[in-house]
Amino acid sequence: SSGINAEWPLRPGVASEEKFDSMFLHIAQQHEGIAPLLDTFFGFLRRKTDFYTGVEKAQAKELVLKHFNQHLHVALQEKMNKEKTDRYDPPPQPEPASIEEITTEGAKALGESPSQPKEKVREENEPLSKEIEEEKLEEGEESEKGKLLPNSGNGANYETYSFTQTLEELEIRVPLKVDFKVKSKDCKISILERSITVGLKNQEPIVKGEIYNKILTDEAMWVLDNNCVVVTVEKFNKVEWWPTIFKGDKEISTRKIQPENSKLGDLDGETRSMVEKMMYDQRQKAAGLPTSDDQKKADVMKKFMDQHPEMDFSKCKWG
Repeated sequence: SSGINAEWPLRPGVASEEKFDSMFLHIAQQHEGIAPLLDTFFGFLRRKTDFYTGVEKAQAKELVLKHFNQHLHVALQEKMNKEKTDRYDPPPQPEPASIEEITTEGAKALGESPSQPKEKVREENEPLSKEIEEEKLEEGEESEKGKLLPNSGNGANYETYSFTQTLEELEIRVPLKVDFKVKSKDCKISILERSITVGLKNQEPIVKGEIYNKILTDEAMWVLDNNCVVVTVEKFNKVEWWPTIFKGDKEISTRKIQPENSKLGDLDGETRSMVEKMMYDQRQKAAGLPTSDDQKKADVMKKFMDQHPEMDFSKCKWG
């Protein structure tokens, strides 16, 4: 197991402190509160290091308390400085747009301050998805009537969110339509195996509901991109297209998906053949037509019938 050096530097620079924020935020999102998070961290030290056995028991406790007190002092100092700034300084100018990781005083304080500078909310580039025009439906696509035409990312653009997808992943973008700069601690995000919730703290969720299929929560992550929450998740079933994210939302026509936009060409030969067969069978079933397996069985039977013209197959039932 790894050794632990009790003489770590007392305080790294801000850049070093923030280096692992994304990783820690991802871990924190998998826990219900600070106590389970700390339990996981100390369990890691027990299982993967000699923290508890490599030094004296008192020394290990002293090391933990030293770093706790160090950050307690810094946190109290930062809070005091912030209160002074809020009381005496003029409102800060809006910062340039940037990608940020998840703040809770932020939303409430900024939202209640009428003098706070307003920042332009991110505009989506693509319009809302529209239904496929009936005259553009091809033969055998009657079942696609009323469905949405996929956007450029093989997903859809709804009033409150948009999504794009590849065979393996989904990206969900939820604009936060507020006139202040949102910090990650202002957000309330829940990513579960069968449901997703995105919103701001102390407000009704912007999107919430049961999702189309299962996802791998261990691979899920989210970031803020200029007042827009961007959720990235990995599909459990990596060989299917999702017609929507939330059950009950209007679905896209998966038959209109463009495989070249979804990295189909990046797959190895065997996997690509399997995916193409699956997509073909999916389209055939939607149109009420035989799948590739059904066609193969029919070809075998036809060949047998051609080889045995003396036999009467008129009363045979095929299925």
